[in-house]
Amino acid sequence: MAGSTFGTVFRITTAGESHGPANVCIIDGVPAGLPLSEEDLQPDLDRRRPGQSSLVTQRKESDTAQILSGVFEGRTTGTPIAIMIQNTDQRSRDYGDIASKYRPGHADFTFDAKYGGRDYRGGGRSSARETSVRVAAGAVARKLLGHLFGVQVLGYVRQVGDIIAPDSDPSALTLEAIEANPVRCPDPEAAARMAELIEKVRGERDSIGGVAQIVATNVPAGWGEPVFDKLKADLGKAMFSLPAVVGVEYGAGFAMASMRGSEANDQFEPDAQRGADAGSDIAHRVRTRTNRHGGMLGGISSGMPIILRCAIKPTSSIAQDQPTVDQEGNPTTIQTRGRHDPCLLPRFIPMGEAMMLLVLADHALRQRCARLE
Repeated sequence: MAGSTFGTVFRITTAGESHGPANVCIIDGVPAGLPLSEEDLQPDLDRRRPGQSSLVTQRKESDTAQILSGVFEGRTTGTPIAIMIQNTDQRSRDYGDIASKYRPGHADFTFDAKYGGRDYRGGGRSSARETSVRVAAGAVARKLLGHLFGVQVLGYVRQVGDIIAPDSDPSALTLEAIEANPVRCPDPEAAARMAELIEKVRGERDSIGGVAQIVATNVPAGWGEPVFDKLKADLGKAMFSLPAVVGVEYGAGFAMASMRGSEANDQFEPDAQRGADAGSDIAHRVRTRTNRHGGMLGGISSGMPIILRCAIKPTSSIAQDQPTVDQEGNPTTIQTRGRHDPCLLPRFIPMGEAMMLLVLADHALRQRCARLE
């Protein structure tokens, strides 16, 4: 299967299925000498794993990462890093009914159309289970970006259904506030309403979507490769590669469509905080007064926080009878069994963070080749 490799310098290749024995990831391009252990990977994996609250799927997986290569005596060696996460709680019997039926909203039909067959157990390669090793790779990227640049990437649930939380100041956003409730919304009042709505749709054997916001701070100005590898382009591809993402915007996003240029433009000003220590480096002496551009201009980072939002569709697997067809094209009905998230947003957050981290790590290393001084 082509399309399982992502990145240019910091590059990952993943393999595995929902109900196979394990998912694996090879990370190439990590410089030698970075302190790294399995304990560095586990916090992000714990946030992604199933069964962590009543609001998500009750599949029980520890998502324990094993580093198989590329690390010696607690530091990266510069050689490829191999990571494996075993699957331990597969219930393939839950999927026997869909071996010959197509679930609405899923990739069953399109995989059959492409390959002439598919692993129907939990969706196989199209399952979100595959993202476990992406999150592990993202944790490596997080360690690298923090170690070299002090970059921080945090995501949170901005919207569930029609409940929208107030926007959060990127500089005040903390992991503690996000993790204070199972919804992963830093606004307690909105989080409580979101949780109530998710429980309501679960009781109705239905699901609901929403919006995740992913924010990167301390990203230096100058990252991004014109023309086809713009930072915004790679971030868009990264997010759209995740299951259930149906829309991506950054900065003011689609609100720009109704603005005038005088409203949309962010005015430049001296960066009073960093200017005194910047020396001759223009990248550290200028900022913008506002951030409607979402931290990227011309596809290159501006030094302002990178702000990106993903629209997430409702979980396609619902325990209601739905009309469909079988592999012969005959009309039938299907009810999806198994353990599924009534709302994907809480577990999407570490996935979205991981993909932003992977893109930023790749462009951070590429920027080192962009100029001589």
